[in-house]
Amino acid sequence: MNGELLRLVDSIHRDRDIDKEIIFRGLEEALLSAARKHFGQRDSLMVTIDRETGEVLAFDGDNRISPTELGRIAAQTAKQVIIQKIKEAETEVIYQEFEAKLHDIVNGTVQRVEGSTVIVNLGKVEGILPRREQVKEDTYRPGERLKCYVLDVRREGQKVKILLSRTHPDIVKRLFEIEVPEVADRIIEIKGLAREPGNRTKIAVLSSDSRVDCVGACVGVRGSRIKNIVAELGGEKIDIVPWNDQPEMLIAKALSPAEVYSITLNWALNRAKVVVPEDQLSLAIGKKGQNVRLAAKLTHWDIDVMSKAESDRLAAETKLALAGTQGTSEDTIARLVRLGYSLKDLAQLDVADLTSLEGISEEEAKAIIDAAIAIVKARLAEQVAARSAPPAPVEAPAPETVEAAPETGEAAPGETAPGEVAAEEAPAEEASAEETSAEETSAAEEAPAGEAPTEELAEEEHAASEAAAGEAGEDAAAEEPQAPVGEETEEEKARHRE
Repeated sequence: MNGELLRLVDSIHRDRDIDKEIIFRGLEEALLSAARKHFGQRDSLMVTIDRETGEVLAFDGDNRISPTELGRIAAQTAKQVIIQKIKEAETEVIYQEFEAKLHDIVNGTVQRVEGSTVIVNLGKVEGILPRREQVKEDTYRPGERLKCYVLDVRREGQKVKILLSRTHPDIVKRLFEIEVPEVADRIIEIKGLAREPGNRTKIAVLSSDSRVDCVGACVGVRGSRIKNIVAELGGEKIDIVPWNDQPEMLIAKALSPAEVYSITLNWALNRAKVVVPEDQLSLAIGKKGQNVRLAAKLTHWDIDVMSKAESDRLAAETKLALAGTQGTSEDTIARLVRLGYSLKDLAQLDVADLTSLEGISEEEAKAIIDAAIAIVKARLAEQVAARSAPPAPVEAPAPETVEAAPETGEAAPGETAPGEVAAEEAPAEEASAEETSAEETSAAEEAPAGEAPTEELAEEEHAASEAAAGEAGEDAAAEEPQAPVGEETEEEKARHRE
């Protein structure tokens, strides 16, 4: 029996990865619970198991108790306690295992799809991939293998709940660590990352070794490394740019593939004005503003992209609007325009922000800010008034003036003579009379046979008598002898003789 107990403990240890000491302690607590069930609650009861031989030692004070004395009910209680302890130990092992993998990537298989939630089989436990952590363009089929980012691990009763993600930005970092050994060895460092799941990711990398090309190492030979990452992310595009401590250089690289004409930084508002050629404007902004939006996230700068013509227009507008402001000089306004400040930028600044610039006094800064605020407010009020104003009424065309007809009886141009009006009205009256007679005829036809007018009956009788007479005449003509065809009559013969 002792050998069987040791083999049982060793089997549970291998199958469920539970420490042997935890199993021995669970068995001791189970046997002690069974002894108390049989002998009652006594403080003198004690149960131990020899870790080497597997021998069970039970004592009630100084008296040794045999496990066979506990009975069937006590043995059933011990079984339940052992099962409970093993489940608790297994849950603890799973929790510790996945807690160590928190914010890391795990491999799993799609088990099933419940509504909008995907259940992923992670081996010992199931993970949950909620809808908010799924890429919209992805579809999940049972049995499909995928990599997920462990977002959270927590206990819920006797179970461990593992929350997974496919949209977290760090999943891209972990994939680079798997595919690029230089990133895993910290030779190449990922300095920044901006991602819109399913569409595009921008990543900035820096190499600590001058002999290693950070961008080339991440791309791999013929794109072998980056292709694996793109395939795992479902075709999501990835832009890799070299990191630079100078914001101007980093912003220019982040806006690639667009070419940048000039960059002006506003440190007070953390804003960068980027001027690009006219033909590069749409490329710099990207589809639905995606390129400039990701560049702003990557560099942590608020980026305004505009063409050279737009930049010149804003500069001229700012210079003209602030011209003549009391207490300011033209040189100061021209300097602010060269630094890229617009009216909206100046309206958002504090006096301390402008006085930090060399050569601008506190009074001058206050005057410039007040003027910019007044102009911006006035323009906003005009826009609000224009939107709330009712639409302008549409003017009706002016009526045409008609000259009076002369008294001579002649019709004026465009008018009809009185005789012509009467002539035109006469056919209309005749047509009306014809319509009236047609209506009477139809009414007579629709009337019942018993209500037909007397005149109509007389006409019908006259027509019937004429038809009968015609038929009689035809019969008489048919009875008269006809001369044969080709023979002469008596009268014709007499005329010939004469």
